Amino acid sequence: MAAARFYVAGKVQGVWFRASTREQAVALELRGYANNLRDGRVEVLAVGDEAAVERLAEWLRQGPPNSRVDRVEREPAGEGEAGDGFVCG
Repeated sequence: MAAARFYVAGKVQGVWFRASTREQAVALELRGYANNLRDGRVEVLAVGDEAAVERLAEWLRQGPPNSRVDRVEREPAGEGEAGDGFVCG
């Protein structure tokens, strides 16, 4: 089991980034969330199979078609920080 927190910067708000992230995470059977931050970034918590977390990390570097990802920061997270399923806040 792996857990990671990502901070995604760029044109990532108002372009369906959170909903698209949720679709990817659900398909990968991950738990966690995607939330907009006041500074314009999106915070993503992903918990699940290590390979699935890595696949989501790769996807976050590209994002959905209307987004522009400038930077993705990653830090460790606790598995207990995620509830059931994957939600957008």
